[in-house]
Amino acid sequence: MKPRAARPDPLVRQVHDAIRARDLLVPGETVVVAVSGGRDSMVLLDVLGRLAPTEGWRLTVAHFNHRLRGRASDVDARLVQDVAARGGWPCRLEEAEVRRVARDEGVSVEMAARRLRHAFLARTAQAVGAAKVVLGHHADDQVETFFLRVLRGAGVEGLAGMKFASPSPAATDVLLVRPCLEIPMAVLAAYARRHRIAFREDASNRDLDTPRNRVRHELLPLLRRTLQPALTTTVTRLMAVLGEESGFVAAAADRWLAGARRSRFERLAVAVQRRVIHLQLRSLGIEPTFEWVERLRQAAETSITVPPGREVWRTGNGTLVACASVGAAFVADRLTVRLEGREGQVEFGGLAVSWSRRRWTAKLGEVPKGVPGREWLDADRVGKTLVLRHWQPGDRFQPSGFERPAKLQDLFTNARVPRLDRHRRVVAVAADGEVCWVEGLRLGEAFKVRGDTRQILEWRWTSARFAETSGVVAVSNPHRRRGGGVFACAEH
Repeated sequence: MKPRAARPDPLVRQVHDAIRARDLLVPGETVVVAVSGGRDSMVLLDVLGRLAPTEGWRLTVAHFNHRLRGRASDVDARLVQDVAARGGWPCRLEEAEVRRVARDEGVSVEMAARRLRHAFLARTAQAVGAAKVVLGHHADDQVETFFLRVLRGAGVEGLAGMKFASPSPAATDVLLVRPCLEIPMAVLAAYARRHRIAFREDASNRDLDTPRNRVRHELLPLLRRTLQPALTTTVTRLMAVLGEESGFVAAAADRWLAGARRSRFERLAVAVQRRVIHLQLRSLGIEPTFEWVERLRQAAETSITVPPGREVWRTGNGTLVACASVGAAFVADRLTVRLEGREGQVEFGGLAVSWSRRRWTAKLGEVPKGVPGREWLDADRVGKTLVLRHWQPGDRFQPSGFERPAKLQDLFTNARVPRLDRHRRVVAVAADGEVCWVEGLRLGEAFKVRGDTRQILEWRWTSARFAETSGVVAVSNPHRRRGGGVFACAEH
């Protein structure tokens, strides 16, 4: 596995040129090489092993055993260990029962395997002080990925395919490097034959029930045979073009998200709107789908539910918020307040409330208006008891000036009240069961002071959750800020 010839192999030169042209690796750095035991990764290890002495790279071999093929998986691991030992490279191994993990998490085996593998590679890089993990993906992998994503309806970013270098999905401080992305699989296979590279064939790669295998063994040969013999060249060229265009849109979305004074979300180009949503979903740990992006893009304050039991919506200014599912957020707490005597005070739901009753003899036009944290209601209309509680499903409310009651949920949406705060707002219900006041909204139409009012109920409240200015309740941010303007709410 160590250099055996003064004249480098053409593939070694090609990989070396790709690394230098894109600054994928620098001389003298520690590098983790992901090796499955298959032909592609074993060829990659051999090539890097030949280059390492002159480049000063310190290689560490990393192998993850998915335990998907029984004893065959164990044989793969032993081969990788043996080759690493002969090359004099440290070797780190880890294993997991991927099928069990996939079943427990309710995801596909492929998805569970990818997550566990990337987490292991990132941990290995961090443990040995490496900033980069080198992977053996090649041009044919790119073509397969392109057609798989076309069939799944991926957007431009997905069709652009894998990049020569990209952050690990498990750790942003670890870079995944793919120096063979422009090299066809046939070139790697020829190298393995020339140098008698030992590798393991994965029998599952022939299983046509797997979409990637069907694309590899049926669709691509058909296209090459009947339509385009140079399919790898044409598709990788197209992916390069799409990658540049995707990068331009992503840069525009990044600039908008980072801007202190943003233009209106609705005025952004549709492609940029989609990328703004896409980037924020990713930052929340949610893998975007076209349907989710479109629903969030087209309507503010309209939520979607994503696994496992999370709810996401877009505010009017384009920021995404994610919380535990709204269905679990309704709070049943309530407090009955007896409006006896001339005044009193209570605390409920983070509010400190005080009230006082008195006869009303002033003229109607003398009722104070626009005073933050204070309302005046018709005391006789409210009654002798009042229930403080939170928003409940089906609540209806008729704010002052409205002709008819409306769903409280719709009123919150129109007032752009963040969804988590809706469940924290305090609602006051009169003795007859009608909602007379909602924190942050106007008082109820039926309860305002009129010309025939005899007693007035002065209602005062303060809350650490809200900052009140000019009579309008502005929601202070109760959430923890994430990158890109995304908010993540605490779960109830």
